Amino acid sequence: MVAHFLHGQYKIAHRVKLHDSVLIWCILSLSEFNAKGYLTVKKSVLLSLIFILLSACHEPQLHSLRFGLSRAPISLDPRFATDATSTRINRLLYHALVDFDDSLRPIPDLATWEQLSPTQYRFHLGDNGRVFHNGSRLTAHDVKATYDFILDANNASPHRGSLSLIKQINVQDADTIDFMLEKPDVLFPGRLVVGIVPAALIDSQHPFNKKPVGSDRFELVKWEESTHLFLRRRSDGQVVEFLEVKDPVVRALKLVRGEVDILQSDLSPELVTWLTKRPEIKVSKGQGTNFTYLGFNMENPVTGQFAVREAIAYAINREEIIHYLLGNAARSASSFLLPPTHWAGHPGLPAYSYNPKKARALLAQAGFTQSNPLKLSYKTSNNPFRIRIATVIQQQLAEVGIEMDLRTYDWGTFYGDIKKGHFQLYSLSWVGIKMPDIFRYVFHSSAVPPNGANRGRLKNPKIDALIEQAEAATTLEAGAAGYRELQVALFDELPYVPLWYEDHVLASHRRISGYTLAPDGNYDGLNTVVLR
Repeated sequence: MVAHFLHGQYKIAHRVKLHDSVLIWCILSLSEFNAKGYLTVKKSVLLSLIFILLSACHEPQLHSLRFGLSRAPISLDPRFATDATSTRINRLLYHALVDFDDSLRPIPDLATWEQLSPTQYRFHLGDNGRVFHNGSRLTAHDVKATYDFILDANNASPHRGSLSLIKQINVQDADTIDFMLEKPDVLFPGRLVVGIVPAALIDSQHPFNKKPVGSDRFELVKWEESTHLFLRRRSDGQVVEFLEVKDPVVRALKLVRGEVDILQSDLSPELVTWLTKRPEIKVSKGQGTNFTYLGFNMENPVTGQFAVREAIAYAINREEIIHYLLGNAARSASSFLLPPTHWAGHPGLPAYSYNPKKARALLAQAGFTQSNPLKLSYKTSNNPFRIRIATVIQQQLAEVGIEMDLRTYDWGTFYGDIKKGHFQLYSLSWVGIKMPDIFRYVFHSSAVPPNGANRGRLKNPKIDALIEQAEAATTLEAGAAGYRELQVALFDELPYVPLWYEDHVLASHRRISGYTLAPDGNYDGLNTVVLR
């Protein structure tokens, strides 16, 4: 009877992944010998065991969902993380006081708020996200401890600069906290986006960078190797494995072979096209907010001339580059930094359409002719795809009579030269912009490196005044009007040529569903993704 039972139940044991030895032990421990010496199992015990096994069959057997990354996260401590991958993964682990809506207006996450005076904000913690992964309750004391740590210069948090206007933080009760400011700042709520960590663990110097303890929908499983991070979705136990695979070709091949389930962006148009043709792979695109631009050295005697900058703007055929090089995974940009959908963006700015005839006329106006051509140097990184884009721009400028010397460097050398102002032309992208105060950091005359990112050395008193006027607004509506006026002034000055906003691309295996692309490239789709 035992042998027959074992044979008949082997399939159930196999389905629920029970080891044979465990099954045999269960049966033997619940059996008895009859008068003739045969091992028997009581009917009641047999039914109970079958019930247990069949019940186990209905328990979900979740496999890891594998997410391919071009670069592994550096830190899972939200007080220090600044790279894109770390920031996006931290967002899955930690709740912040404030989040953003689709137009990038600040909205409540952990807390709602009220402005008690121009320099005092009161935040009220709600019910969402109030339990840390270690079981302790998130209170206003944890909020204060998190931000006090960041504001302490001895801790060297990279987020301290954007929060330096905080004068004092006062806890009213477990659910209420006040922030006192040095000066009025209508944008202040949008600055409180750092994930909250437990105060008790701050005091014990817990290594959040490797062992995160947040209160959001994912928690740490393990991170034993820097290239393999495992998180668990708290709602259903679904495990997500983040794997670093630097080479995009290898990353795409792993997706096709089923070694990876999801890839998001960081793929060349050729790879995206190839993946689109694979029957086992789904590819989708979503509008992004990453802003790519061509920058000028405003102190250079040549690129400092407005006619030269305008001629270059008319000479670049953005649509051609977007179609042939970017695989239509971008949209042409006319506004500066902020997309038109941003609450402070400017949807009405005219675009510099491709007009080689006008470009030649402007060059002639600046004294450049076929016998006296304009000669420029253009610096870019040695990334092969960025070199291809730069080569096409070089060809387009040559068609209007501009001789461009293309120079490529490793990233460190290239970026160092840009910060020092050692260039005439260069191209870069701004990633993940949410707050309009980016304009001070990029275009104010006081923000020349190392004090900011005014790499082109723009010094325009009118633009400085408009930045300061927009920052002094007492409402978001007044601030939006001020920033739109500023963008008109930037259009008239042209320190950048806006090129495009790159789309985000999702490539996933057919067994994946429920993942949605976000405009800023975050990984929030993992909150709802389903692995079949």
